[in-house]
Amino acid sequence: MTYYVAMSAVDSPSSTYDRGMLLLEWLMFRRLRRRIFPRLHGDVLELGVGTGVNLPLYEPEARVTGCDASGEALAWAARRHARAPAALVQADVQRLPFADGSFDVVAASLVFCSVADPARALAEARRMLHCPELACPERGRRTEGRPGGRLVLLEHTRGSGIGAWLTDALHPLWNTWSRECRLNRETAQTVVEAGFRLNRVERYALGIVRVIEARV
Repeated sequence: MTYYVAMSAVDSPSSTYDRGMLLLEWLMFRRLRRRIFPRLHGDVLELGVGTGVNLPLYEPEARVTGCDASGEALAWAARRHARAPAALVQADVQRLPFADGSFDVVAASLVFCSVADPARALAEARRMLHCPELACPERGRRTEGRPGGRLVLLEHTRGSGIGAWLTDALHPLWNTWSRECRLNRETAQTVVEAGFRLNRVERYALGIVRVIEARV
């Protein structure tokens, strides 16, 4: 299902998920989102767009496609106010319905902790991105002189030092309660294993929260 979004002039009321995340958003994620997402230009695919919390942050120059497996979440996202043109598509991030090399940027926030097979989802993300011919000869495209597409993630992961101990200790209880979310995934390592070139990893809150930037 595809929602072609004409955003409302008024931000949507908060969903249950948004209300549950409110404290963490004010403590940390709101600031990081405002620093990350306005910088993403060109054709942007946002994986796990959810209720669309990032949609108001994109600049008008971006062309955004947001995908999520939940039609209910996309209905909330479609009520967001945004400046960039956007389409919302109901799709599993592990099986994306787009052609190879369709996007300049693939982005996600707080998604890869809950994906059943993060390696497969990252392989799909890599397939979505345009890349130099030498890096992706199997695609048969000539893109010399054009840099590889970007992957930009805001994720919570296994921490560093005491943060690693904390996420490992809390993970079993948290995973039992949430059923999907894993506290101690090594997402940056999985990004490299998926064939990306890691550009930068920023660590916050004992390394538990990370901004991961990579290229094809």
